[in-house]
Amino acid sequence: MRKLAILAVVATALISCGNTYTAKTIELTNMNDSMNYAIGLVNGANVKMQQLRNDSSDQAVAEFINAMQRGYDGKVEELSDVASIAQNVGMATKACETKGLAENPAWTINEKIFFQGLVNGIYGDQSVMEIDIAKAYFQNAYVESRAEETKAGKAIKGTCPKSTKTIKLVSKIDSINYAFGLLNGSEVKAYVLANDSTGDMAKEFIANVNAGMKKGYLNPQLVQMGEQIGKTIKEQEAVGLIGEPSLVTDFELIKQGFVNGLYEYHEMWEPMAAGMYIQNTLGNIQYGDNKEKGEQFLAENALKQGVKVTESGLQYEVLRMGKGPKPTAESTVKVDYEGKLIDGTVFDSSYERGEPIEFPLNGVIKGWTEGLQLMPVGSKFRFYIPQELGYGGQNAGSIPPYSTLIFDVELHAIK
Repeated sequence: MRKLAILAVVATALISCGNTYTAKTIELTNMNDSMNYAIGLVNGANVKMQQLRNDSSDQAVAEFINAMQRGYDGKVEELSDVASIAQNVGMATKACETKGLAENPAWTINEKIFFQGLVNGIYGDQSVMEIDIAKAYFQNAYVESRAEETKAGKAIKGTCPKSTKTIKLVSKIDSINYAFGLLNGSEVKAYVLANDSTGDMAKEFIANVNAGMKKGYLNPQLVQMGEQIGKTIKEQEAVGLIGEPSLVTDFELIKQGFVNGLYEYHEMWEPMAAGMYIQNTLGNIQYGDNKEKGEQFLAENALKQGVKVTESGLQYEVLRMGKGPKPTAESTVKVDYEGKLIDGTVFDSSYERGEPIEFPLNGVIKGWTEGLQLMPVGSKFRFYIPQELGYGGQNAGSIPPYSTLIFDVELHAIK
């Protein structure tokens, strides 16, 4: 059984090294398809921008997508907290073989020395170097390395030993590796193995460091993220895509969206446009009735005596006409107002707060910008604002998306 497990790890590593995934154009036949693809594309583009902005290699993409597939398939190994942290250390150490110790391209990693420092730190052995000295030495070396133009040499590979050992440090890079390992080991002892009274947790930690090394990932944190995303997508199959029961999860479409986003393949859709599509579609699904009710209300309201309709669709009534000047779009105005929904729910009122408000007209919703320019100072108007001149599909606090808004507004002054 153990031999089979080792073979499985090797197979995973081999798969990760190949160009398994290709950016491509696919056919989206309905809204459900488009939503699945768009969600994958937007999130893939975010991962590329935030985690893989300096790495566009096929291996990096394959690692992430393979991890997402494992998470979706339920094949992620369930680990204790100690084992999980240890495997992260092992994977991160393996990644340093190409990135340099502590991801410093000037430092060659010597895994034998680094790991011995790690184990000595875990067991509190300061015979080679004391913790305070190691900290000061490493910090100074890191500052000095910024001015170095050297490039890390070939990694010296090794495994994490089971016991402490006094070793000889014959070069600066030896000392840096050991100090970094010792500092990490002391942190592990303090925060991960603090309750280890028998030593069993330390043994578990060391074993899992080596297990993590065998996985050989370029970006362990990204692999974990991929696994978690895959698990989350699987969970959404029971409740609907992104929690919307009417949307069916299609993992293959989401996955292709991720691939296209990671490879910055935007032939089908730009990520920003895909994000807007997601927002608008969800709004229509969840608040479509709200939109229709608003349109019906405005159609009936436009027929009432005294209601005027502008070219944009803004409706208004003159409750009191003032005699002062009218503001422009660049004006700052002082007003009192009350805002409510078509069902009469009041969502905001300066009258309730007991003081008027001042604001620039070019910094508010379109309905206000247009409407207040119709008002001489001293006027009081009632505005009926269509959702497209209000907050549209945004969820603006107590105002649901696609809400038609009613405002009573008194214009006191132009500042």
